[in-house]
Order: sequence, then C-alpha cells, then structure tokens
Amino acid sequence: MLRLNEVKLPLDHTDEALRAAILARLAISSDDLLAYSVYKRSYDARKKTAIVLIYALDVDVRDEAAVLQRLHHDTHLMPSPDTRYQFVATPEQLAAAHAGQPRPVVIGTGPCGLFAALVLAQMGLRPIILERGKQVRDRTVDTFGFWRKRKLNPESNVQFGEGGAGTFSDGKLYSQIKDPKHYGRKVLTEFVQAGAPEEIIYVSKPHIGTFRLVKMVEQMRANIEAMGGEYHFESKVVDLEIEQQADGGQIRGVVLENGQRIATNHLVLAVGHSARDTFEMLYNRGVYIEAKPFSIGFRVEHPQSLIDQCRFGPNAGHPILGAADYKLVHHASNGRAVYSFCMCPGGTVVAAASEPGRVVTNGMSQYSRNERNANSAIVVNISPEVDYPGHPLAGIAFQRELEAKAFQLGGANYNAPGQLMGDFVAGRPSTAFGSVVPSFKPGVHLTDLAEILPEFAVTALREAFPAFDKQIKGYFKQDAVLTGLETRTSSPVRIKRRDDTLQSLNTRGLFPAGEGAGYAGGILSAGVDGIKVAEAVAQSILAGAVR
Repeated sequence: MLRLNEVKLPLDHTDEALRAAILARLAISSDDLLAYSVYKRSYDARKKTAIVLIYALDVDVRDEAAVLQRLHHDTHLMPSPDTRYQFVATPEQLAAAHAGQPRPVVIGTGPCGLFAALVLAQMGLRPIILERGKQVRDRTVDTFGFWRKRKLNPESNVQFGEGGAGTFSDGKLYSQIKDPKHYGRKVLTEFVQAGAPEEIIYVSKPHIGTFRLVKMVEQMRANIEAMGGEYHFESKVVDLEIEQQADGGQIRGVVLENGQRIATNHLVLAVGHSARDTFEMLYNRGVYIEAKPFSIGFRVEHPQSLIDQCRFGPNAGHPILGAADYKLVHHASNGRAVYSFCMCPGGTVVAAASEPGRVVTNGMSQYSRNERNANSAIVVNISPEVDYPGHPLAGIAFQRELEAKAFQLGGANYNAPGQLMGDFVAGRPSTAFGSVVPSFKPGVHLTDLAEILPEFAVTALREAFPAFDKQIKGYFKQDAVLTGLETRTSSPVRIKRRDDTLQSLNTRGLFPAGEGAGYAGGILSAGVDGIKVAEAVAQSILAGAVR
C-alpha cells in the first residue's frame, strides 16, 4: 500500500472526483488503481466561500515499486506505515513470568483505566479493576438526578463512576500528543469495535457524544471480563499496602473502604483529576506527589449559529463540517494566558460537582451536536509557584475555596452563578438574561462573577473577551452567558513517575497514569497513557522486577 497525502478537493466533491484525483496525482490508469481507503480527512476553512477537504489516503496500485520510483520527488507519497498495534509480550511469555504472583490491579475505569485494563487482559494478565462509583447506567441515573433534583451523590456523578469524567463530555477524541507508535489509532480502533461510528478513525476532529459512550463503555467492560478481567464497582480504595525496603517502597496490596484487602505487586493508579481524597491518602502514605499548574475560569455560551457563520460563512450547516468549534488564546497585559478549553459545539453546560456545598461546571455534547448553544471553558492559567505555594496539595485547597464561593453566590442550592458577558467586562452585576438562554441545570442565578475569582483572573478575562472578537467576529456578545465555575481543567497534582519504567519515583509497583496523575488531558491522551502503562506493567513482569 502507498500513503498519498495532501489530496485536496472542494467540499461538495463526488466519490468519482476523489478517485480521479488519485489517478491524476499518481499518473496511472483506472485499471492500475486496485483499491483505496481514507486514512485521514480534514478541512481548510480559511476561505469560507471555498472550503477545501484534505485527504490522506492508503492506495493499492499495480507495480507499487515503479510508481514510487517514478514519483520519488513527491514528498507526499510514501509506503504506508504499519499502524497496527504490536503487543510487547505474548500471553504465554507473561504467564510464565507471572506464575505465582497476584494479579495486577487497576484503580479507575475512566479512559486511562479502561485501556490499561483492556491491554492487560489482551495480554492474558486478567486484571482486577476497582471503581469507587457505579456501573455506567446506574451512574447516569444519579447524574441526571443531580441535574434535575439537586441530589448529589458524592460517589456517583460527572466525575466518579464507570467511564470517568469523559463520559459526560463531548466525547472528543483528538489530541496533540506525539504518538509515533500509533497508540491513538489503537484507542480509536477499539472504540469502533465497541460501537463507535467508523468515521472516528479518519476524520480530523472525531467525537462520539455521551449516549454512545455509555454503550461503548459497557461493551468494552464485557470484552475485558470475557478475557478474565474482574470488575468491582462501589469499591473505593482507601489505603495502599507498601512494604518498605532499603531502596524504597514496594506495592503489596490495596485496602477497600469495606475493609477488604486485595494483594497485588502491580497497581495501575488511573484515578481522575477529582480524586482528592485519594491524593491525600497517597501523600499521607509517602508516595511522591507534587503540585502542578491548572486553570480556572467560566463556561461561556453563544448561539451555535453565530460560531458556525463565523467559521464557515455560506457553508455553515454543511453535514460534513457539522457544528463549528473554535480555539482562542489571548496573552493578557498582566502576564496571564487566557484560552478556550474543552469547546463543546451544539452542547450544554453541566453540573460537575463531586463534593457537597460546591459548584463546578463542565461542557457536554451528544453525537449530533444539535443543541442551540456552543459552549467552551474560557480559563486563566495559574501555577503553584505564584498562586498556591507551599504544599503539594495546595491546589486542591485552592479549588475547593473557589467552588465553595460559587456555591454560595449561586444561592447555596447547586444553581450556578452566572453573568452576561457585557456586564462582566463592564463590572456590573447582571439582572436579566438576553437572547442567549443558559443550558446549565439545575439553574443559573445571575450575579457578579468577579466576586468568585482572584483579581488577576478577573482582569485577564475582562481584557480577553473583547480581544477574542478580533478572532471571531461577534464573540464579544453583550448577552452571551458566563457560568461559573470551571476549576477541573486538569489535575492540581502530579504523581511523578520514572521515565524508564513509568513507576512512582519512590514506590515500585505503583504505576501513576492518566489525568489524575498529571499525564494526560482528554479521552484520547488518557487512553494512550493507559496503553503505555499496561505495557510497562508487562515489561516489569518480564524483567522480574518485584522483590
């Protein structure tokens, strides 16, 4: 097969036009083109009246070597790389090396834990998977109950439960991580086999949506169980058993809230960024942990039609393009960066609290992305050196303080505090909504959001919103709705690990992974990190590293 990149065609081209473009680029006859498939499809919308689709194609031709030699000058033509996933060991190799040892344990069933468990199971290691929350369908009932009836279950919500925080999101499956071993394609392929639309393999910004994610997570659980994996729901880990040795600790097991002990020498810690009590337990047990930067701000809602028109012009609403997204950055005069995060086209703002007496926002879309509003977090960067110095867990305390303020300002009933964009920039409280109706449930209480955030963040955001209007005309919309508070952009801690073995710096057998450990940001990168950590577990077993 050959990989042919940078094949450009108009937005509304026919299938025959794509075939004709291949024949023209390769200068071959129709009979010499045996087959082709789309490896990747993106678009260039810089000219709104002439949007172009850009293809990378895998092409099967007669006399491949001759075509390559004749077109050796074409830098966009090459042999197709092998993107199939290669396991680091066979089940037979690992069975021999792991004989007599307890099974590996995975804590957390978000994307990272899910893929760590899947790859461990595919290598024959029959992992035990522990999840503090409920199965995904029961969790969905609890989450919707919070949104509709203000009844928060601290162990079953947007943050905790099967599928992780990504289940109640846009289901975005793209990332900017470097991926020379094509782990991302392994993630996407497994998702398709579990029921995701096949297009996620090749479109440039794939997404799934919450309802589809629920079914996929269930199917992947069934696959893991069929290979010997063992799930335990509502099984919160409250302690680690660490054997102290001359050169550091060695994991020997975990203790659950019900008192049960599960022995293991290989523990994948794939908790989410909101597992604050777990971070505290790790710190108290002496596991190396440090504070890391994250960001704070608001969810911002505009009419989706405004974003579509700005990005796509007369092509707004085209089925191939779908609902438009955006990415914005502004470097404020006070030295802070303000940027868009987790943009959800045609979606809703959702209540994402996991602790009583606090308000947190997040964004979510279904696969159709056909809700009235676009929403995105607009956030300001903060750092432990400047904003919460002195303790590895200081970022958690900082988050909690802001979320408690948001709870009180929203009316102390899980309504979110909100404000119109024009009023926020002008420094006056809002008293009535305009044309943009907020989507947050249970509800939004209009107020003055400047009372929640630190002054430096307020100053930077007030500067950024008018500046963004230069990038998206109409973005500084007076009655666009700001909803607070966005604090869970990423983990406030990093559980550092060795670069060579991916184990904790000072605790052998502990493999920190994913968003909660500070090594991922989003579904795809978390899934990729889960695969890498599963491989590290297998390599540790093969090396006989347990002492």
